Amino acid sequence: MTKKMDESAVAAKVAEMPGWSVKDGKLHREYKFADFPHAFGMMATAAPAIEKMDHHPEWSNVYKTVEVTLSTHDAGGVTGLDIALAEAMERIAGG
Repeated sequence: MTKKMDESAVAAKVAEMPGWSVKDGKLHREYKFADFPHAFGMMATAAPAIEKMDHHPEWSNVYKTVEVTLSTHDAGGVTGLDIALAEAMERIAGG
């Protein structure tokens, strides 16, 4: 199991990740794309990387918006896995 990061460590990492915030003790990001195909395309492109990490986000898509929430349930909060997944999603989304 991955260890939960303390709040100050999470805050320091989030400060380095534009667009990300902490909401209810979890990492949160809302992506806006040009349209639905681009939003869904980002999700489809991210899926293999997510599966390879074996660390799955809470996410949803409404039209051109993809909302992502990351937390490691077994650890009870944000871990290094969540940070790594957020960074991977940024690369994929072009953020």
